Amino acid sequence: MKFKRRQVEDIHINLTPMIDCLLFILVFLLLSTTFNQMSRMNLTLPDAQGVPPKQYDKKIEVVVDASGHYSVNGQSLSSKETSDLNTAIKQISNERRDLMFVIAADAKAAHQDVIRVMDVAGQLGFVNVNISTKVPTRGY
Repeated sequence: MKFKRRQVEDIHINLTPMIDCLLFILVFLLLSTTFNQMSRMNLTLPDAQGVPPKQYDKKIEVVVDASGHYSVNGQSLSSKETSDLNTAIKQISNERRDLMFVIAADAKAAHQDVIRVMDVAGQLGFVNVNISTKVPTRGY
């Protein structure tokens, strides 16, 4: 007796539905992602509330105006160079590094100009560095 042999068909895996699903997920992710917003931190800066100013017998006050010019204890410097600022602070401090060092910067002064003053103060070894703020007026 001769039996008829069954023909075995080749097994094929159809990948088309899987590729369709992956493309759908990819399109969904691209549409739901925003590329034009930069990462930002929203900061709410604290107010300086009512700390009474202390009186010091001698202090160094560096004022940075809106255009980036420096003034050390009321004497304006001729340039914006770090070396001039360094020399002026050395002359006023008389090698005393324990003096109060106050930075009073204009609100529109560039951040780099304020950092430059802080850097010079750190290089000279001042440890008591403060940034001057304005106490907001109260609406009572």
